[in-house]
Amino acid sequence: MNPAAVRLDTDLEPVLAGRIERLFHVPFLVDLGARLTVARSGLAESVLDVAPRHGQQDGFVHAGVLATLADHTAGAAAGTVLRPDQGVLSIEFKVNLLRPATGSRLRCRAQVLRPGRTVSVVEAEVFSETPGTAEPRLCAKATVTLAVVERPG
Repeated sequence: MNPAAVRLDTDLEPVLAGRIERLFHVPFLVDLGARLTVARSGLAESVLDVAPRHGQQDGFVHAGVLATLADHTAGAAAGTVLRPDQGVLSIEFKVNLLRPATGSRLRCRAQVLRPGRTVSVVEAEVFSETPGTAEPRLCAKATVTLAVVERPG
């Protein structure tokens, strides 16, 4: 999939939507290949087209890829309910690896469970899928706790 062809589905005001979208333009996420696809109030979704570089020794997607996608997508979801002068930083996350990720694409959906003044809690689910074939398979579920912080500058 051409990354430029992915358009952000959002109902957020344009400045906030742009800020959330830029979270996925940091070098690590660009290198990984993760792209934000949905940003709505309290919700974010992302996709990653699986490549050989994402694999581990048995040919499955590496757990670090799943954890990164869940953590970053959760941060984007939390960011959708913040003031412009705020940001979030993960302070803890737990990932349950439910089954090996074997598809050609990962899709992550993150939903804010508790937006807080100083701490927010977000749940993220990562699905492996092969477009045009069987149903997506839930392969990881994460609970992410994020500190709400003042943004520098």
